[in-house]
Amino acid sequence: MKKKFEVFFKVLGLASVIMVLVSAQIVAQNPAPQMTKEQWQTDVNFLGEQLVKAHRNAFHRMKQADYEAAVKKLHDSVPQLSEDEIIVGLMKIVAMIKDGHTNIIARPFFRSGIYPFKLYMFSDGLFVQKTAPEYAEMVGAKVVKIGDMSAEEAFKTVGQAAFADNEMGVKEITPLLMTIPEVLSGFKVINDKQKLNLTVEINGKQKTFEIQPKGTAADLNHSPADWIDAAPKTKRALYLKDPENMYWYEYLKDRKMVYVQHNGIGNKSDELVADFYKRVLAFADENPVETFVLDLRFNGGGNNGLNKAVVIQLIKSKINQRGKFFVIIGRETFSAAQNLVNQIEKYTEATFVGEPTAAHPNHYGDNRPFTLPNSKLTVRASTLWWQDLDPRDDRFWTAPEIASEISSEDYRKNIDPPMEAIFNYKPGTTFADLTAEATSGRDISEFIKKYREFRANPQHRFINTESPINQFGYFLLNNKRVNEAVEIFKLNVESYPNSANVYDSLGDALQAAGKKEEAIKSYEKALSIDPNYPSALESLRKLKGQ
Repeated sequence: MKKKFEVFFKVLGLASVIMVLVSAQIVAQNPAPQMTKEQWQTDVNFLGEQLVKAHRNAFHRMKQADYEAAVKKLHDSVPQLSEDEIIVGLMKIVAMIKDGHTNIIARPFFRSGIYPFKLYMFSDGLFVQKTAPEYAEMVGAKVVKIGDMSAEEAFKTVGQAAFADNEMGVKEITPLLMTIPEVLSGFKVINDKQKLNLTVEINGKQKTFEIQPKGTAADLNHSPADWIDAAPKTKRALYLKDPENMYWYEYLKDRKMVYVQHNGIGNKSDELVADFYKRVLAFADENPVETFVLDLRFNGGGNNGLNKAVVIQLIKSKINQRGKFFVIIGRETFSAAQNLVNQIEKYTEATFVGEPTAAHPNHYGDNRPFTLPNSKLTVRASTLWWQDLDPRDDRFWTAPEIASEISSEDYRKNIDPPMEAIFNYKPGTTFADLTAEATSGRDISEFIKKYREFRANPQHRFINTESPINQFGYFLLNNKRVNEAVEIFKLNVESYPNSANVYDSLGDALQAAGKKEEAIKSYEKALSIDPNYPSALESLRKLKGQ
């Protein structure tokens, strides 16, 4: 498949898409029924009961009490709600699962068409990325207000309906939802679906445009050829050259670099993905190639079974070296593409660049549908747990080692910050490099200095160092470097003061150093954060002789 909201299908062994957008023909064949309030209430209750039965583990990210309260609140409120508000209420309940594969298809009830523009959350705010020709003046402008809400408030409000694993998925899905009149109406962002007042900032001045919906909801995932793009079509950045092509590559001779863009986990009709990588890596072996870039930022997933052949070839290739192999990830890297990232992270020497991924490394997928009895809305719930990494790996995303986000100005000027970061890469700048030096027995004070510098660098803002620092502390403790271990665990407390784990680990080091009272205080601090933290409870019991 292509982008995660472009195709609707589910086959056993394939990860499903996030946003399901069926064709106009299907919508025409299955028009939304006229519903009574009692029928809506029946559907709400059915959703509440069936979703938790159908999902592999519905309460992995939310509390059961919160879920049941939300279902009851919507059910009881239905008589006072509009159809749009009910639809949004259903979407919000499904989104509580916090699983990008679990979603509700409210498409038949999106009767008004769409507002003819595309929004994008750049690093500097929400901007108009593309628009129909009649609104060309606002292309590239920053959004100030949507209806009567500020852009920030509207984004946060509509984001409640975005079914996603994490914040990056919300960033990807929410701008799409904000072009649907019924969604904005359901959230009371607007009062009149046929007239959206969009206030933008152009050259430092605010201007309000009155936008009318066009076409049908089937146009939601399309940008017509005549739409105006904020990025000029001349001298386009390499990453924008052919994003609809499932996989392709280009050789940048002057940089001795091969750039591969892989936009979907699937096979082309004329070339299998395994054969494509065989061809590309043979080229890299036979030519003066010093850097290999694999761009997965637009890859929404597909067939997990195709990843193995790709990863094996990458492992064997000459490009599989630290500082030579880079992978660009981002808010659209999801599902089977996340699994590809997992395997690359586990088995290769790749350095990740860009934004965090849209999926948890270990995540739920392989959704299955069920239908609400009266509205006939389709809900899809994840049925399978995908685990490529350590079962204790509960990260919300795969973070880039080198953070590089795109600003609105970058986009308008056809600049690609992730590629610029790769061009300017210098060895020794990643966290893996830093910890490798530290474990070799070098001065711990020098490591602590470099660590603080590392944490202060904005390129490293997405990296969670708690676990590796904890592991380093225990490495020192196991090698009888107790005082140094204490300093490392204190460093982790400094960086992650709200983690029970770091105080528990510091307690272990203090206990090894013979500092019983300090160890007790550290364990007690861990329990003040998590009263049921097992190792801290056990350590305290032993220290207090209970």
